[in-house]
Amino acid sequence: MCVAATHAVCIATYSYTVRERESEREGSKNTMPQTKVESAESTESSEEVTYKVLVTHPEVPKEALDLMGRGCQLIMCNSLVLDAAGPQLKSISTMSAGIDNVDVPELKKRKIPLGHTPTVLNSAVADTAMGLMLAAARRFHEGRNKIDSSTWENYHIEWMWGQDIRDATVGFYGFGGIGQAIAQRLKGFDIDSIIYTTRKRVAKDIEKEYNAAKVSFDELLAQSDILFIATPLTPETEGVFNKTTFSKMKKTAVLINIARGQIINQDDLYTALKNNQIFSAGLDVVYPEPLPAKDKLLTLPNVVITPHIGSATKRTRTDMATIAAHNVLRGLVGQPMLSPAY
Repeated sequence: MCVAATHAVCIATYSYTVRERESEREGSKNTMPQTKVESAESTESSEEVTYKVLVTHPEVPKEALDLMGRGCQLIMCNSLVLDAAGPQLKSISTMSAGIDNVDVPELKKRKIPLGHTPTVLNSAVADTAMGLMLAAARRFHEGRNKIDSSTWENYHIEWMWGQDIRDATVGFYGFGGIGQAIAQRLKGFDIDSIIYTTRKRVAKDIEKEYNAAKVSFDELLAQSDILFIATPLTPETEGVFNKTTFSKMKKTAVLINIARGQIINQDDLYTALKNNQIFSAGLDVVYPEPLPAKDKLLTLPNVVITPHIGSATKRTRTDMATIAAHNVLRGLVGQPMLSPAY
């Protein structure tokens, strides 16, 4: 089995010493020992340690490490060791909202609980989405290119015209927590209305709050002036934005993706942008990641690409790490995770 997280995975294994077995028989199983930190290469062990937590990312915030370290032995390692952990593996949490990077069927087969960290990153990702919307609609990247190439013009009235946010019909492919956080921010932009496509209709009070209406996918494509992709990556959503869907969009449409890169067929997106089939795109996610410096998308003036930084603020990443730590610790003792993935 292989598991790889977007930002980090915390893997906890459960280990007993002879002394701990005796303590458990005496009803002392809730006693937490002193913490010890060791490297992945260390073979040193202590009878006083009950739980071992493997931290597989070198930049997990200190707050999360401190939380897990209060009663566990932290083992810092640089690669995933699930197979090596064997049946001792008891609890896993990603430090991400999506779990498309996890072998969920395998974990379910092994009856290993999985946690993730949704919701807490909604605000940061929504902020990034708003930045991409403005940059793509108002041609920020192209404008900077004009400065760098000394082609700044000031004598044409129609030079560098972009798309208005005001009175726009804004579409959402996926309208969960992140989509709604974006909709909240759009209230200050005097948009006309929101339309969305999801498998299930959201609650009526949410529709009323955001002046939103559920529509078919074809209607979403045809009516959206700005279209946000904010849905999980699944077999059904992979590659759903392609040459067929781009042909149904407005030529003035602005496409924003803060979900997963594989939802868009990037070859088809390149063609649509190159031929001005749609106006522009703003992408915080691409495929593959990292995107090669010579990728053809980077040659286009009408696409803004950021390196998957939607949740990249100190506060958000620390909160994500802390929730992941809680997930791991609760999973170890058989309690429901703070944020279970299933």
